[in-house]
Amino acid sequence: MTAVRPAYPMASLYVGDLHTDVTEATLYEKFCPIGPVISIRVCRDVATRRSLGYAYINFQQTADAERAMDTMNFEVINGRPIRIMWCQRDPGLRKSGVGNVFVKNLHESIDSKVLNDTFSSFGNVLSCKVAYDDHGSKGFGFIQYETQEAADKAIQSLNGMLLNERKVFVGHFKTRKERELEYAAKITGFTNVYIKNFGEDMDDNRLKEIFSAYGTTLSVRVMVDANGRSRGFGFVNFEKHEDAQKAVTELNGKEMNGCIVYVGRAKKKAERQNELRRKYEQFRQELCLRYRGVNLYVKNLDDSMDDEKLRKEFQKFGTITSAKVMKEGARSKGFGFVCFSSPEEAAKAVTEMNGRIISRKPLYVALAQRKEDRTRMFNNRYMQTSTVVKAAPSYPPTGSYPQPTNFCPVMPQPSNSGPIAPIRPTAHWTLQQSNPVYCPPHNASGWPVPIRCSIPKIKTFSQPGRVSPQSQRVAVFDTHSVGPRAQMNPPVMHSMPLCKYPAVWTAQPAEVNPPLQQVAEPATQIQGQEAQTSGLLPVQPPQDEKQVLGERMFPLVQSMNAALAAKITGMLLEMENSEIMHMLDSPEYLHSKVEEAVAVLQAHHAEGGVASPQM
Repeated sequence: MTAVRPAYPMASLYVGDLHTDVTEATLYEKFCPIGPVISIRVCRDVATRRSLGYAYINFQQTADAERAMDTMNFEVINGRPIRIMWCQRDPGLRKSGVGNVFVKNLHESIDSKVLNDTFSSFGNVLSCKVAYDDHGSKGFGFIQYETQEAADKAIQSLNGMLLNERKVFVGHFKTRKERELEYAAKITGFTNVYIKNFGEDMDDNRLKEIFSAYGTTLSVRVMVDANGRSRGFGFVNFEKHEDAQKAVTELNGKEMNGCIVYVGRAKKKAERQNELRRKYEQFRQELCLRYRGVNLYVKNLDDSMDDEKLRKEFQKFGTITSAKVMKEGARSKGFGFVCFSSPEEAAKAVTEMNGRIISRKPLYVALAQRKEDRTRMFNNRYMQTSTVVKAAPSYPPTGSYPQPTNFCPVMPQPSNSGPIAPIRPTAHWTLQQSNPVYCPPHNASGWPVPIRCSIPKIKTFSQPGRVSPQSQRVAVFDTHSVGPRAQMNPPVMHSMPLCKYPAVWTAQPAEVNPPLQQVAEPATQIQGQEAQTSGLLPVQPPQDEKQVLGERMFPLVQSMNAALAAKITGMLLEMENSEIMHMLDSPEYLHSKVEEAVAVLQAHHAEGGVASPQM
């Protein structure tokens, strides 16, 4: 049966179930052979910048998107099969639940592709997924049809059928709220009773004899081990809820077979775990409230410090209820806790003991905090630091230097055809038909001309009156010392449109021979300014943020790849400022992005038919 594709206004696809290591470059390599890709975006967490496990891909043609749906769905990337469906921009349709089907009791061998092939005969399947964990299939899955009629037909035909010798349940999908309401209604009328702690000599007949006095029982079972001995607990199912409730009320906490037994409503494992988790959290909250302001955290302790010595050092500040040095086996871990009877005594101990040298080590003493509170404090401090860096003032005063177009500005080539202006690189990936185009300058032998670009000092050159194309200069980065000879003969940079590497990859038609404009802005030079800024490139807002981040990033990138440091830095600076900050704070993340950028440059060289230099 050939499925009829719905009429969507755009060729946009949703790609889910992605591995956290999958990036835009990985998806581009997988999907670009199908057809021209306009943009790819992997959705990430705002704070941690980790992948959320799904992405959006926009094709230029709807036919290419349909071909990707047919050929790439359930393709394995980084060990995980991906799930592709049409991008549905209306949240009301996504949350309505129309056409959603739930399947459980699946065999371990049934994956998403097999499930999709099984259910696609009843209608157009928009999405199909089998739930997995670290141990494999969880035994259930979900299917979303385009229409509710197709979903009803699948439920009527497959519910209770055998799939790989297992009887499966197929029904309408229910939200968590609906399931909780149904379970609450079932709890109020329970008939199944759980009994524990009745000893090892209890059997089914004896347990049935005890509980039959409260009403008619449908089943009685004592759980046994492999040797047939009682495990000390069992279940009794009554015919009526009133009988089960009566048995719980009268037998719970009573003596049975010489033991105090527990009798209560039978609960599922998930419900018991939630109750234990809730009790534990409540206990932690009470404990924190009880010891708030009186429990101290002490670190940088000497290896010879034990509980008694720690208590003696702090006992002069008040009554100590507990003093504990944390150990790993018999060896001290270097920190401990001291708890006082009042907040005043704890505050005095912090004031007097913080920084005091004991056993040739200065102590760090502060109020003890929960792990969640410390994490929240560190995150707030990181956000404040990021805000300070973004809001850093640019000096010398505005107007001292011309505003560069990018971290590594591109110089125009002299031409006799008319006035020239700095060429701004395009802000997106440039595609010609379906292949990316990379256009570096070449020498006579066909090899790209190396470009020298650095961050040290900036100089400007201007001439009053009419400026000829050969003598005009704009914002030249000088990697040599500043002197009369360097000012008279500054190095001329070659024109080169850099390939960008933004957080969202976007392809636009390449602009051939962009119009040139007259540069009429006079240049200004301040004597001695180089020593004041120490190599910092002051710019006008909003580029000042990128400039500060670029100066911090360039030496890091240069230490990883000196030959392509300028190109890679320019590519990385097209990303969001928050992600650039994350790269500066995480050397591993920066290294991975540098490798992706090098791979992109090599791919562009190869696809453009240009010999790739040594990278």
